[in-house]
Amino acid sequence: MADIADLMAKAQEAQAKLAELQRNLAARRVEGTAGGGMVRVEVSGALRVLKIEIEPSLVETGDREMLQDLTAAAVNAAITNAQRMMQEEMQKASAGLQLPGMGTPGA
Repeated sequence: MADIADLMAKAQEAQAKLAELQRNLAARRVEGTAGGGMVRVEVSGALRVLKIEIEPSLVETGDREMLQDLTAAAVNAAITNAQRMMQEEMQKASAGLQLPGMGTPGA
């Protein structure tokens, strides 16, 4: 019974640490750019678009289609960067979690 109680305590501790990590990641900001930096997008770790900056000269060209394409590309780049950051941080966090009974059989 002590093993089950220990396992439950470790699982609750791991769950609390992962929840804290998710809150911390949601507060972080990640950037994506397109058009050589003419369009910059900032997203949170919760994948929310926080800011879009467009170089004034790009707007002045009047090329609406290019502006739309660059904005979409910058948003997608920012989301990809945020997802990569989240995955890396979750892997780091989960690597340190050692739950009893979850090791290799026979080890």
